[in-house]
Amino acid sequence: MWKPSQSEPQNAVSNPEPPRPAPMTPSHDPTSRAGAAAGDQAIISKGLFVKGEVTGTESLYIDGKVEGSINLSGNRVTVGRNGQVTANITAREVVVLGKVRGDVTATDRVDIRAEGALSGNVSAARISIEDGAFFKGGIDIRKPDGKAAAAAAGAAAGNSVPSPAIQEAPKPVAV
Repeated sequence: MWKPSQSEPQNAVSNPEPPRPAPMTPSHDPTSRAGAAAGDQAIISKGLFVKGEVTGTESLYIDGKVEGSINLSGNRVTVGRNGQVTANITAREVVVLGKVRGDVTATDRVDIRAEGALSGNVSAARISIEDGAFFKGGIDIRKPDGKAAAAAAGAAAGNSVPSPAIQEAPKPVAV
C-alpha cells in the first residue's frame, strides 16, 4: 500500500503547500490557534518599515524594521533573523534572533539566541543568552508578581517556625 501511495501523497502534499502561506493572517483561524501558547501572531515582514508606537493584543513576529516603542504586555515579541528593532519593548516574552537596540521589559522571559544581538537594559523574571549572542547592557531579574507573593508567603511561614526554635536553642545553651 505504501509504494503506490507514496508518489500520490507527495503530489498531494505539494499541492497543499501553496495554500499554507494563506494562514499568515491568523485572525481567520482563531480556533485552531487558541490552544497554542503564542495565540494569534501578527507579522511585520522583511520588506516593511514601521516607525511609531506598536500596541495590541496579539503576539508579534518582526522580520522587518521597527523604530519607536513596542508594547504588547501579555504577548510574545519575536525579532526574526532579518529583524532590526530600535525601540523599547514591553511584552510577556521576548525572543531575539536579529538586532535590538533599546530597553527590554518582559514579565516572563527574554531569550537572546546565538545569532541575536541586544544593546540595552533587560528587566525580566528569566533571561537566556545563547553562546555566540551579543548583549550589551544591564540585567534586572524580577520575580513574577503572583509567584513572588506565593514564594514570599511560603518563605515567611517557613522562616517563622525555625527562627523561634533557633532563638530558643541558644538561650538554654547560654544559661
